[in-house]
Amino acid sequence: MKIIRLFIIAALLTTSCKKNFLDVVPDNVATIDNAFTSKTEAEKYLFTCYSYLPISFDPTYNVGLSASDEVFVLDPTSAIRSTNVLRLPYGDQNISSPIANFMTGDRDGTASYKAIRDCNIFLENISNLSKVPDLDIDTRERWISEVTFLKAYYHFLMFRAYGPIPVIDKNLPISVAIEETYVKRQPVDSVVNYIANLLDEAALHLPNSINNISSELGRITKPAALGLKAKLLVTAASPLYNGNSDYAAFRNKDGAALFNPAYSAEKWQHAADACKAAIDLATAQGVKLYEFPAQTIPLNATTMTQMSIRNSMSEPWNSELIWGNTTSITWACTFLQRCGIGQFDFDNAVASKTAGHPLMGPTIKMAKLFYTKNGVPIDEDKTLDFSNISTLRVASHDERFNIKEGETTARLNFDREPRYYADLGFDRGIWYMANSPSKSDENTFWLKARGSETSQSSPVPVCGFYMKKTVNWHMDWNTLTYPSYPYPEMRLADLYLLYAEALNEAQGPQNDVYEYINRVRARAGLTTVQNAWATYSRNPTKYTTKEGMRTIIQRERAIELCFEGHRFWDLLRWKTAAQELSGNITGWVVSGQTPELYYREISFLARHFVAPRDYLWPIDEDDILENPNLVQNPNW
Repeated sequence: MKIIRLFIIAALLTTSCKKNFLDVVPDNVATIDNAFTSKTEAEKYLFTCYSYLPISFDPTYNVGLSASDEVFVLDPTSAIRSTNVLRLPYGDQNISSPIANFMTGDRDGTASYKAIRDCNIFLENISNLSKVPDLDIDTRERWISEVTFLKAYYHFLMFRAYGPIPVIDKNLPISVAIEETYVKRQPVDSVVNYIANLLDEAALHLPNSINNISSELGRITKPAALGLKAKLLVTAASPLYNGNSDYAAFRNKDGAALFNPAYSAEKWQHAADACKAAIDLATAQGVKLYEFPAQTIPLNATTMTQMSIRNSMSEPWNSELIWGNTTSITWACTFLQRCGIGQFDFDNAVASKTAGHPLMGPTIKMAKLFYTKNGVPIDEDKTLDFSNISTLRVASHDERFNIKEGETTARLNFDREPRYYADLGFDRGIWYMANSPSKSDENTFWLKARGSETSQSSPVPVCGFYMKKTVNWHMDWNTLTYPSYPYPEMRLADLYLLYAEALNEAQGPQNDVYEYINRVRARAGLTTVQNAWATYSRNPTKYTTKEGMRTIIQRERAIELCFEGHRFWDLLRWKTAAQELSGNITGWVVSGQTPELYYREISFLARHFVAPRDYLWPIDEDDILENPNLVQNPNW
């Protein structure tokens, strides 16, 4: 269904099935009015508004993961779900059948304007006190706030992809003249202000936390609303939207400018203030960086640090989570973990255990992004030589909690920071799990991923790495049991890094900038930014300038939030995608049966990001043809 139809048709409720509290869907009612005759029926419509949340667990839906440079799949046709999303790195985006159509939602799991239509229907009816007579005022206000948040979020998803978008504040009646349905795009600043105001409105009556954890986990809270506002304002203050002259001539058909080319430092300060407000509220509710608790059988400090890192994403409802997405949580979470574990042999496990399609795996570029053990980039560390990442080396006894002692692997895998070993699965790497055969982290699982060691019944990730971070540590290799966990749409480390970024841009390096990035680094087992660069970097004063800290913070986000769907959108808003999403995608020769044959870096695809065209999503050409007021994004 096209955009103009979605704006005016008050369609009946959707009946798609969702998991957890989304299991309840509306009945086949004769009219919309019947959906608001009782609290029970109205609640079903509330959950319909939630049902449009993106299926972030599934990489074949999650553009933020599939289109980034973090991961790669060589043959998208081998995916469990046939999808165009996996074709984005190949340059297949187009206007006749856009990939991940965030506007009309008829492909790839996106449904923003349809979602907004249902949100508007809900708000119009629930705001009418003559309807749903058995609904108490407190519940009514909370539901209105939840759906107001969802309405803002669905607008945000489109803003992030398209920039200036049509804002749909109210549904038009079905009797309206067709000319009134020809909506036009609003300027970027207007869109941002509209979404921010919705989030302020939503926050008024949202709960600070979820009390009924048996049935309401995943529902929206006030910290989630403030967190989304922070992310919105950071995006709006970023180079793509703040002082971007590339779109100075981009206008509606009536001549109205859609981008403000003037740079505003004040936008960064507003964003920093919003981040701090979100952090303070979340902290007051007990949200804190996750730390792995002590176990009955003591684990080495190396393992404990890695488990704190891994579980910040995959431990269900952990202390760091601000907003967890439960949409299709069971099957989609299983899919994500299957992508993470892939197919390989383990020592101390069932040989050649089939674990499902390893849909995608991290690239060598992603592996290079992680710091050295000294907390600086591998090309900056003056004490360690990574000039030849393929050089072979044997793991020592002291390295046994990261790499199997006595086994040979590549230089790239040695002397790296704890997040490298926590987030990546690699040949000869240790992979501790709850069902460790030794009952400890000594003599536990370790990965054998060379050609002669892997089952060939299904492909292995083309680059030779696995998304270890996405695999819950209670997953059982023998029974292929995949524990569910909510997808972390927002966690505290994300807000810490957003705050450090916004404050650095507004005021330059100062105490809070260092403080909040160092909190994330401390949980990751790293020394402070100041100490790391002053002691180990070839550029020891880098952290003392705004430009230097900008680079450090951007890399910190890439590492800390890897495989969570943030990096692609970060690269767009930073206007660095033209550099980062172009060039060769490389990996190891996974068919190699010896270290000498396996550890050779080869290219699989040459990516091409067309700037400035690819910074904004194309609108379906049919929608452009049907609506004479709608203009296409530049160069599409």
